[in-house]
Amino acid sequence: MVKSDLVLILDYGSQYTHLITRRIRSLSVFSLCISGTSSLAAITHLNPSVVILSGGPHSVHTPDSPSFPDGFLPWARSNAVPVLGICYGLQLLVQRLGGHVRIGDKQEYGKMEISVNQSSALFADDKIGKRQVVWMSHGDEAVTLPDGFHVVARSDQGAVAAIENPSAKLYGLQYHPEVTHTEGGMDTLRRFLFDVCGVEAGWKMEDVMEQEIKVINDTVGPDEHVICALSGGVDSTVAATLVHKAIGDRLHCVFVDNGLLRYKERERVMETFEKDLHLPVVCVDAVDQFLTKLKGVTDPETKRKIIGKEFICIFDAFAQELEEKLGKKPSYLVQGTLYPDVIESCPPPGSGRTHSHTIKSHHNVGGLPKDMKLKLIEPLKLLFKDEVRQLGRILDVPEGFLKRHPFPGPGLAVRVLGDVTEGNALDILRQVDEIFIQSIKDAGLYDSIWQAFAVFLPVRSVGVQGDQRTHSHVVALRAVTSQDGMTADWYYFEHKFLDNVARKICNGVRGVNRVVQDITSKPPSTIEWE
Repeated sequence: MVKSDLVLILDYGSQYTHLITRRIRSLSVFSLCISGTSSLAAITHLNPSVVILSGGPHSVHTPDSPSFPDGFLPWARSNAVPVLGICYGLQLLVQRLGGHVRIGDKQEYGKMEISVNQSSALFADDKIGKRQVVWMSHGDEAVTLPDGFHVVARSDQGAVAAIENPSAKLYGLQYHPEVTHTEGGMDTLRRFLFDVCGVEAGWKMEDVMEQEIKVINDTVGPDEHVICALSGGVDSTVAATLVHKAIGDRLHCVFVDNGLLRYKERERVMETFEKDLHLPVVCVDAVDQFLTKLKGVTDPETKRKIIGKEFICIFDAFAQELEEKLGKKPSYLVQGTLYPDVIESCPPPGSGRTHSHTIKSHHNVGGLPKDMKLKLIEPLKLLFKDEVRQLGRILDVPEGFLKRHPFPGPGLAVRVLGDVTEGNALDILRQVDEIFIQSIKDAGLYDSIWQAFAVFLPVRSVGVQGDQRTHSHVVALRAVTSQDGMTADWYYFEHKFLDNVARKICNGVRGVNRVVQDITSKPPSTIEWE
């Protein structure tokens, strides 16, 4: 991945940390996020041009509160690397440099007004004396600043809102410039990066493509072969197209029908692979293998682990068949892991965990067995979904395919709550999902929605259908808007649309007599139900 003028974010657990990464990349500057407790060697190895200390839920007064490593600030100063602390990051700078942070008399959460009170590096002179609305989320506050620092903005309650020590290239914002609720937040980030730090906006997706092709060619030997697990989704398809561009016919794609696919997904996807993308794909029918292993399993994490293990068993068998055909066994497995998958699988700093605090695991990140024989190639693991779509356009992947909604690696197993093999749950869900998605397309709403799907609930309800009492299944409809899948808002459908969809489902799908809509955002919920 291109690392020129890297802006490195040290993550201390804020729910907004990923937004900093996204906002900076939107300015054509490459940004990465790593644990805030990373070693100094890990930080210096990346050779960042700028370091940002994120916010977090911790207090600097807590004995085990996370912090940057000893020697970090002297390294930054000796190498002229600017450091910006945001929220907890500001308090961490103040505390580590000898200032004083106290528990605030009045906690500040949500929208607050601040005023810039003097000329500064962080704010243009025309901001002096003017009020602006920002997004605060803190309890502690800096009251005594370290030597060389001065306050350049305060909240209406008098709390420190922004500090700086330009000679040491150290800066702090008590609020979150990365969230849309902060007026002029992007202007502040833009001014900090380009005017204060002198970063150049030179990160382009074309450079990413060329760099990843080089990495693939450097990784895969000239006589080695690679397997790609195609799911039918955007991520694995773009990953396969990129690897195919790098190594050509030494890529061997496999599409697995695990019995957990959407309505007619196998036929539709295989046609796209063959006619539009011209990828060499073998379809493996493993329906019985997967459903047999999943019978009786209700725990979502267990389902994910089983599915990941079975996928690898199939890939190993496929590799064995290729070895007999080619005389050489493939060494690598391509996966379409994205950056949000990586972020959601990182341990939160200060949690005391050395392993991932699992939001979800799946075979892209957390579901692979330790004894897997194939080595992984994950060319998209530092990209967000919208960036993958940009890359796909450069690679001439059809636009209609790139706009497909995300589909989870474990498939419908995480959309049937409970045992996926019980009754005809999968068939019911496929039919309901098809009606829902097709209705969205017919209404011209598909491209306005990040992800939409149906969920089969493990409950029955009483109904009246055809003048008879029924005791049938309940299904839920879920649709969200998002930029990157890390946060999401539920999509507001017109009542008439929902009424039409519910009628089509209850009249057209045997075994369903009630339809509900999921109207929760992420957070607090995840997009998928399991």
